[in-house]
Amino acid sequence: MALTIGSKAPDFTLINTEKKEVSLKDFAGKTLVINFFPAAFTGVCTEQMCSNRDDLNFYSKLGASVVGVSVDMPFTLGIFKAQNNINFDLLSDFNKEMIKAYDMYLADFVLGLKGVAKRGVTVVDGRGTVVYAEETANPGTQVNFAALKAALEKIR
Repeated sequence: MALTIGSKAPDFTLINTEKKEVSLKDFAGKTLVINFFPAAFTGVCTEQMCSNRDDLNFYSKLGASVVGVSVDMPFTLGIFKAQNNINFDLLSDFNKEMIKAYDMYLADFVLGLKGVAKRGVTVVDGRGTVVYAEETANPGTQVNFAALKAALEKIR
């Protein structure tokens, strides 16, 4: 179950594709859209990240930053980012700390693979409060981008 709206967002520090640390505190005073996805190079995950890429101007106009989070290694995420022209940070939660803290841990994925991120979105406002949270019931189901955008416009 995703974090509860109104709760304090757990702090995190993850590595991006440039091997630099990125933390929640880096977004203090800004709205942060966190996209959780199970695995790079899979169909629905690629669609999710590319949809965010294509809508980045919408998010930017609302003052929101966007990141993607998966358990893939930073090197894998770097290739995925380059091949798909992703224009925001992809963060590696290889140790599965953030996905557990954000209630986005999926124990059983496909093909017997264990411990990936659920598919979902969490929006954290500039004060560190969760203002939108969604997880899909099935990792093969896309997030509700219309609901996400409506929530962002509402908190604007």
